[in-house]
Amino acid sequence: MIYYLYEWLNQYHIPGIGMAQYISFRTAGAIILSLIITTVYGKRLIRYLKIKQIGEEVRDLGLEGQLQKKGTPTMGGIIILAGIVIPTLLFAKINNTYIILMLVTTIWLGFIGFTDDYIKVFKKNKQGLAGKFKVMGQISLGLMVVATLLFSPDVVVREPVKSATGEWMKELVTDPETGEQKVQITTHEVKSTKTTLPFIKKNEFDYAWLVGFAGDNTQWLKWLVYAVAIILIIVAVSNAANLTDGLDGLATGTSAISGATLGILAYVSGNVIYSNYLNIMYIPNLGELTVFIGSFIGATIGFLWYNSYPAQVFMGDTGSLAMGGILAVFSVIIRKEILIPLLCGIFVIENLSVVMQVTWFKYTRHKYGEGRRIFLMSPIHHHYQKKGIPEAKIVTRFWIVGIILAVLTMATLKIR
Repeated sequence: MIYYLYEWLNQYHIPGIGMAQYISFRTAGAIILSLIITTVYGKRLIRYLKIKQIGEEVRDLGLEGQLQKKGTPTMGGIIILAGIVIPTLLFAKINNTYIILMLVTTIWLGFIGFTDDYIKVFKKNKQGLAGKFKVMGQISLGLMVVATLLFSPDVVVREPVKSATGEWMKELVTDPETGEQKVQITTHEVKSTKTTLPFIKKNEFDYAWLVGFAGDNTQWLKWLVYAVAIILIIVAVSNAANLTDGLDGLATGTSAISGATLGILAYVSGNVIYSNYLNIMYIPNLGELTVFIGSFIGATIGFLWYNSYPAQVFMGDTGSLAMGGILAVFSVIIRKEILIPLLCGIFVIENLSVVMQVTWFKYTRHKYGEGRRIFLMSPIHHHYQKKGIPEAKIVTRFWIVGIILAVLTMATLKIR
């Protein structure tokens, strides 16, 4: 909205109005507004949830400080959703395909999570929304993402044109400002299933390679493989974020760290100068996503004001499913989904700890007649709680690990 207001007011030559055209200015505005929404209006929502007695039901698992959480307001993910959607609508170009896709992702998964929380809180059904319906909703979102990437004319990647010998073609161009002539590589915009492969010299991987044996069928089969990969990523990461949301501030803080890293990657990938300097894939119109991720960062940090230990509100599935889905879809759009195991390593470890615990328990029960465990309790953050480590210390250490993983992710831009 602000950008279009700038376009209208610019004809009147109002001093300072030109700042609204810059992504950096609008991103800063989105962060500030998001922080205001989540801290100021978030407090009012928490007060409302308390009045309506929309509190968390806590099972006694023998964890220190667990019973004190009983009755803490839940469904606070609504605060996060508002902190993302409202600033994005105000500061981003809302006709940008990537912005629309991220807004749909936020609202779609937020609605699924809200439905789950509503059933738990108001219907008093501890199971919440059946798992199959959650997965169906996540798969539906994955199909929408794939359809957009495949059919939208705005979703392209700019690649160098190669000659029959495999060399890059070059052309002589004239600088419109200086009149100087210079040689540059010829490029064209294409639909692509390429993504970034970290720590590799030519750091691009094409999903078509997986179906190269198919001959003439490669062109459509590569999109099928790409679609399956995207759906698996969305389902896995959104559910992993849900599992991570077990300690005060854990999922919120790690999501903020991952979001900030993805924002930097999106900015350089959507800037022709920086992408050329870093020798990474250039994606036209991608820079606008920086405004969205600015709203995401502001929302998570603002929510952390009330969600840090001891938490005054829990996000519930309303927030956790949406946050995980946002990180997954955002990674796919900027062609960095293979970096997820590194960047979102906390989510991956939490998810793996549950899979390992359940698998080993079932295996040993079948073999020995008695189930055995790898961890004292899963997800793994509860394992450390069982060992007597204070909750706040566990969360802080997980944040530190998240920062280390974020730095390693950023290093992939240059280390190949």
